[in-house]
Amino acid sequence: MGEIADRVVITDVTLREYGQNVPSPFLHVFSPQIRIEIAQKLIGLGFRGIELLSCVHPRIAPAMSEEAIKTISRGLGRVRSCHIITLVPNRAGYRNFLSYGLGPDGYNHSAGIFFSAVEAHNLLNLGNSIQETLDECKGIAKDAATRGVRLVAYISAAFGFRKPETGEIFRVKAQDIARYLDLLFDLGAAAVTLSDLQGVAGQELTLKLLDESMNLRKGRDLGKIGYHPHHVSGPEAIANSMAAYEIGIRHFDASLGGTGGCVTGAPGNQPTEALVRFFEVKGIQTGLKQDDVSALAEFVTKELYRNIVLPVRKHD
Repeated sequence: MGEIADRVVITDVTLREYGQNVPSPFLHVFSPQIRIEIAQKLIGLGFRGIELLSCVHPRIAPAMSEEAIKTISRGLGRVRSCHIITLVPNRAGYRNFLSYGLGPDGYNHSAGIFFSAVEAHNLLNLGNSIQETLDECKGIAKDAATRGVRLVAYISAAFGFRKPETGEIFRVKAQDIARYLDLLFDLGAAAVTLSDLQGVAGQELTLKLLDESMNLRKGRDLGKIGYHPHHVSGPEAIANSMAAYEIGIRHFDASLGGTGGCVTGAPGNQPTEALVRFFEVKGIQTGLKQDDVSALAEFVTKELYRNIVLPVRKHD
């Protein structure tokens, strides 16, 4: 599996996911300086993975402007103790990733590619069909391999997608998840994370889909597969993470205070501090001190969450 049975790895996604939702009037609060400080604190606490940035158009995510990305990357420097992840939604984002000096010759970030397992959501979120997005991912992966860029991948809506207009849920077959995992690992992804975008799967369905998908692949790459739940309820997301743990998954995404989420998904994530506490109580090692993580969550709440008003969204 790549990880001992009683140890998990938690990647904090606060700065990237929350950051993508911060509107322009609050960028003076969500400044490059505070983001550097939070990232340094996460690194100091022993996190082995941090989602930091996203090379999306600043019209969509004002906090992810070229100036902000360059300032934060320069301020944080080249980090050796954990993987710093920057998402690249398409070829243009990948070109910016390289031009901003985020590749192995510069700050050595991991490039995160992603697509949705549901056609309707992929069109909504990325504006392309799944096949068109996969074609872009293949081109990015090929170039990344020649340059030595570490590639990670995400499958959004892996557990289904609730159509906003009708409430209808499009479910995903285990065979499709297994096929996408095969493709992404063949492209050279160092890790692949499965996302429950809207929290549409409870424990039973989470367990069933993961079990069937992993069995179809005969357990291959299990130690490289992660779980990323968006959810309106932190405790329910954590319960789903335990279901994923029972299947053998040892990599989990979370955010401080449970904030973040996606404009096309549920409004939040499982809280990092609660997930650390949950695993530690069960005797499962995280490599993190829960009191220190909780203190950082309180710091971020005080400095950011209480001072920034996020756009009101219609939650699916």
